[in-house]
Amino acid sequence: MLSVLSYGRLVARAVLGGLSQTDGHDYSLVTASYGFGKDFRKGILKKGMCYGDDACFIARNKSADVLGVADGVGGWRDYGVDPSQFSATLMRTCERLVKEGRFTPSNPVGILTSGYYELLQNKVPLLGSSTACIVVLDRRSHQLHTCNLGDSGFLVVRGGEVVHRSDEQQHYFNTPFQLSIAPPGAEGVVLSDSPEAADSSSFDVQLGDIILTATDGLFDNMPDYMILQELKKLKTTNYDSVLQTAQSIAKQAHDLAYDPNYMSPFAQFACDNGLNVRGGKPDDITVLLSIVAEYTD
Repeated sequence: MLSVLSYGRLVARAVLGGLSQTDGHDYSLVTASYGFGKDFRKGILKKGMCYGDDACFIARNKSADVLGVADGVGGWRDYGVDPSQFSATLMRTCERLVKEGRFTPSNPVGILTSGYYELLQNKVPLLGSSTACIVVLDRRSHQLHTCNLGDSGFLVVRGGEVVHRSDEQQHYFNTPFQLSIAPPGAEGVVLSDSPEAADSSSFDVQLGDIILTATDGLFDNMPDYMILQELKKLKTTNYDSVLQTAQSIAKQAHDLAYDPNYMSPFAQFACDNGLNVRGGKPDDITVLLSIVAEYTD
């Protein structure tokens, strides 16, 4: 099972690499999602666009296209808490805020902050932790506004090269920044970061730019050069092509995650921190692949 979301009639006027800025036209995103839960059930989606403990959303407002990914912290399972509930609820809340127009495109941190504080005020207790990354395309200004808390993230590819990418936030090895809700009395014990601590950025995008937003299950198993190699397969902004490429990237990351002889980026990072680790990193994998295209009603 897979999930594809494409909004409006988004038309490509040229193949990638030959596209140029077109002043006066609104931009939009052609987006496809694909992923795996680490329980080997290929592409299994839970309610609310979740792959395992990962969650994501793709939303559209009259002024912007908004994407989000979140990775529930699996350690909560040891305390009888389903880690996917926190990440899924956070993403659903952020999605609703966008659809209701309760956000400013230039302030994705505001979306994350509002979503998180709604969870804190929920009458039904919700325990858990999650990383989060939100990407907003302001259609009129052609600017991409981003925020990233933890080790999920995004990269922007133009002309076959990475021109922008998120900065990973770690307290220490394998312990990323995260939003948390702790049981009463344990607030000072559970690691929790403020949404305002998210790394944010804003920059112009061009027609044909590729935006890859994903959880760490991708980035821990595929270095940039492998991702770029897969992105070369993407020849048009047709959403079927975007889907096929997203699927190919997710599948390769999934295969590498279970290769015991592969020196993954995660294993290399572990070795850099004095640990004797080799192989891929079995994990949930969520990939949102987007291309900037001209917007039409």
